[in-house]
Amino acid sequence: MMKKLLMFCSLLLCCIAVLFAEETAEEIIKGKPSTVKIETIGTRAKMEIQRNGTTMAELLVDQYSVQKENDHRTFLEIKAPANVKGTRFLMIAKDGITDQRIYLPSLGKVRRITGESEGTESFLGTDFSYNDISYLQRDSSLDTYKMLREEEYGGVLCYVIEGVPKDTKSEYSKTNVWVEKSTKHLVKIAFYDRKNVLVKIMEMSNYEATQGVDTPRITKMTTIATNTATIIHIIKMQYNMNIPDKIFTPRYLEQGR
Repeated sequence: MMKKLLMFCSLLLCCIAVLFAEETAEEIIKGKPSTVKIETIGTRAKMEIQRNGTTMAELLVDQYSVQKENDHRTFLEIKAPANVKGTRFLMIAKDGITDQRIYLPSLGKVRRITGESEGTESFLGTDFSYNDISYLQRDSSLDTYKMLREEEYGGVLCYVIEGVPKDTKSEYSKTNVWVEKSTKHLVKIAFYDRKNVLVKIMEMSNYEATQGVDTPRITKMTTIATNTATIIHIIKMQYNMNIPDKIFTPRYLEQGR
């Protein structure tokens, strides 16, 4: 959301900040054209999985993403710990169709994520579902927007904007998005299920300039019902890096080369 290349991670999620117009809710979400054209992103991140505030596991994750017209590709690989090392995930969203596949070393084969029920499954025990990965990279034109109010969040005045998917089959009935009024940083997203119950909250913080682009170094997704959270700490990131096309292929997903 917030521009086509709101990418997952840094794992999942590195959200890119851009400059916004201060007129309608839709204009704020879409933003003004960025002065930096971003086509690829490479990141290394630590994913910290918490329950009741206690860290239960940590994953070291490499991610590569590329965006072309109507063609979004994301590849993730778990580098540590040893029990899940070599797990790889590939998502290709092209012409409105999303294909998600995961390679699990323990099974030695690739599994395709299909159907609504599989999409809601947790991604490797994190608070992100497979649907979340594709949802966060969705084009802003797939939602309708309404300005709800202005309020303080983290001591800073923010716009609060409601986004409702045009597709009624979406896992979420709506999202509420907090955008800092002064910096135009995206700082919070609240996710509501089809019964309009708040189920997850994602928070972005510690923005730093990376190659001229304001980027959150910490992203936290919290699941309300289970009191669990997944915190993504960006270790390193590079925009517009050279990423070989072979990375985004089923063969590389299965063989890692």
